[in-house]
This record gives sequence, structure tokens and C-alpha cells, in this order.
Amino acid sequence: MSGFSPAFERLGAALAAVVLQRQETLAEFLPREDWSADLTARTYASGGVTVRVSLLGSYAARERTWLWGWANPQFGAEHPAVGPTLIIRKLGERLGIAEFTTPEVDLSWYEGPAGHGGELIAMAAGGVLGGAGYIGAGYDGGSAYLHVNDPQAPPTVWDPIPLPRLLSNAASLFPHEPRLTLAGFLSHHRVPYRQTDALTELWPPGGGTARAHFDGLGRFINWTVLDRSVLGVGR
Repeated sequence: MSGFSPAFERLGAALAAVVLQRQETLAEFLPREDWSADLTARTYASGGVTVRVSLLGSYAARERTWLWGWANPQFGAEHPAVGPTLIIRKLGERLGIAEFTTPEVDLSWYEGPAGHGGELIAMAAGGVLGGAGYIGAGYDGGSAYLHVNDPQAPPTVWDPIPLPRLLSNAASLFPHEPRLTLAGFLSHHRVPYRQTDALTELWPPGGGTARAHFDGLGRFINWTVLDRSVLGVGR
């Protein structure tokens, strides 16, 4: 494989802004200090906080490959930390997403803005599972990626202020279709909107109107607020 599949790119675009917001919310809740993990017990502990996790997979820095937890001989599909993630493989089979069904994914070709291609697979996989985000737990030679699904982790809430930044950052990682990225974020937060090729107009909680503008190539240009009340955070 050289380059991500179109199906993976589209799914990643739809989920990217949602996942980035989850990552920021998780970072505020979970200290990144000395950590420990017990995957049989499905726990990750850091800074006095312990959360429930599942194993997505791991990225090997030297080989530049992603290995799914269900394909790792140390774990496998029956492992307690892996079982909750198998829905990702099933979705990949149904939608034809090769990255979700290939046991070990070659990412040596990736030269994009993320640290490595495994980060994008973790983003897309975490987006599919929902929950509170994912953790990259480094080890000698790579990183294991753990998905956090714990009720004590705070959920994301609608906040329009960081939305332009989230959209721009998400589009840099998954540039397939920024309008889809915005639509995915608005749908997640149940914010009504209407969309054309050049404009997405939305009506956030608390009133007001905002618009996201796109150029002829579908790239995000800027964000305008027609009613300043839109800057209030809806809960």
C-alpha cells in the first residue's frame, strides 16, 4: 500500500475534528506523568488517575508499520483489551477500508504532518469507537495506542471558539474533504446546518448564525459570525 485508501481518507475526514476535540478534553483530564498499564485488567494509570482502556494497536518506529492488537501474537482477538476494538475490523470489512482489515499496515510511505502514519490510524480507529480519546504509550521502539472508554473521563461539549482551529488542524491531517470534517463535527454536537460547495451556515445552541467559507477546491478559508451571541458556549 502506498497512500491511504479513499475509504479511509473519507472516514478520517468525517471524524478528525471530533477526535481532536476529544484529545484536547482528555489531555486536560488525564495527567501525562509517570504511567503504568495493565492490559489484562484494561487499566492505564498516570498522575494518580486510572482509566479503563482497550488496545488499538502499536506503531513500530524502525519498521514504520502499524500492527493491530488482534494481529499481535502477544495479544490476539481474544485478549480482554482487544475484544472491544474488533468492531473496527468489522466496519473495515463492511466499508472496504483496507487499513482496518490488514493485520500489519506498511506506513513507510507516509511523509505528512502527523508524527507518523500510525497516528492517523489511531485517530480514525478512536473516532469509530467513540469514548474519550486515545493515548500513545511509548515503549522502546515505538508506541502502543490505547483507547479510553471510561465514564469518569469528561465528554466534549459544543464550543464554537476553537472550531476554526480544530477544522484547520483536522484538514491538515485529513485533507480529503474539509466540508465533510465540519459536517461530522456539527452532526456530533447536533448543531443544525446547511451546506453548499462554498458555504456552511450553522445555527448553534443559544442562537445566532455562523458561516464557514470554502474555496473552489473545497479548502476552508475563514469563519464569520453574523450574531455575536453565537460565541456563547451551548451546553
